[in-house]
Amino acid sequence: MPDRTILVTALHGAGWHPAAWRADPAAARDTTRLAHWRRVVVEQGRAGIDAVTLEDAFTAGPLDADGDLDTRTVVGRLDALLVASAVAPATRSVGLVPTVSVTHTEPFHVATGLQTLDHVSAGRAGWRIQVSPTTREAALFGRRSGRDDPATLAAEAREVAEVVSRLWDSWDDDAIIRDVATGRFIDRDRIHDARFVGEHVSVHGASIVPRSPQGRPPVFALAHDDDAARLAVDTADVVLVTPGASGPSGGVGGVGGVGLEARGALARVRHAEQAAGSATVRPVLADLAVLLGSSVAEAEDELAALDAASGSPYSAASDAAVLVTTATGLVDRIADLRAIGYAGVRLRPLRTSADSTAVARQLVPALVTAGLRADPPSRPTVDLRTRLGIAPAVSRYAVPTQGVPS
Repeated sequence: MPDRTILVTALHGAGWHPAAWRADPAAARDTTRLAHWRRVVVEQGRAGIDAVTLEDAFTAGPLDADGDLDTRTVVGRLDALLVASAVAPATRSVGLVPTVSVTHTEPFHVATGLQTLDHVSAGRAGWRIQVSPTTREAALFGRRSGRDDPATLAAEAREVAEVVSRLWDSWDDDAIIRDVATGRFIDRDRIHDARFVGEHVSVHGASIVPRSPQGRPPVFALAHDDDAARLAVDTADVVLVTPGASGPSGGVGGVGGVGLEARGALARVRHAEQAAGSATVRPVLADLAVLLGSSVAEAEDELAALDAASGSPYSAASDAAVLVTTATGLVDRIADLRAIGYAGVRLRPLRTSADSTAVARQLVPALVTAGLRADPPSRPTVDLRTRLGIAPAVSRYAVPTQGVPS
């Protein structure tokens, strides 16, 4: 486990609460403006946040009970991978982790898009792997008849992750030689065939993008049950889990201590690692939906207003614990999670602008004061793998260094 708390902010539209846009009408307008996303991500980076994840899907927004778009919330989104690449030049240190589905996307396009992001961000790209199970999503592509069963989706995801990894490795670090004397720009022997033939996908050839700064950008995966945990262990470097709230306060309101569900979610990942024979102990982050106020009472009032506007309590629909508290209260919850073995948290701001700002300006300093974070370096130079405490990626084609006899 890293000796510092990993802190990730999950950015999603106007906020994870479906009525967030009604509390801040400008937020709905800003979701399609690059200047907005640049402003939000830059602030996260300046505060020392390790990474931001950008949500994405093949639907324009949440669906209602009839399977149609829910017009009560923000409908319409920008492509997460393109947004990450667009904001990268404005940032210096924060990791950029777009959600990219593997269900209807060609592995080649997944690999080259993320390699490009890693180049333009100078080694700060990541990938949140996701499957797309619905008939509505499949209909957009016209190549699949309907909803696949979870086992098929997981098997395909494993193959896509393997192909993407092979494509990322297909160029050696030193494949570009720029030998003016011989007129050779590359050494052909240092570019490899990423050949793979599986049940769901196959590939022959190499990436068109030279090996990127990290070699392989770190992969994030959400493990909300046993099957998802097995998939995460097979494909990811960082695992996200959704332990429910516990303690006297329940899922909403005060913070309380962590309990059996938080311990069980972590144990599920460790068991999956052991069952897979993995020697790697992956960083596990707890997903927490957050609304931060200057007092618990103020935060609770603001959540109540959002719930009233949407017509139902958000906590009833959220797969993650909903913490409505102060920055100090959230520090206590993070400290408890760290104490039982979590590497850190991924925070889902219920209101993108208000709560991501509170995370940057209030939570981060409070974590530093509590000894759970260090002050952000003035000139950060590390890549995202290093920042997350993940070992450097060694290409499968790398030739082991031969020892020189003394």
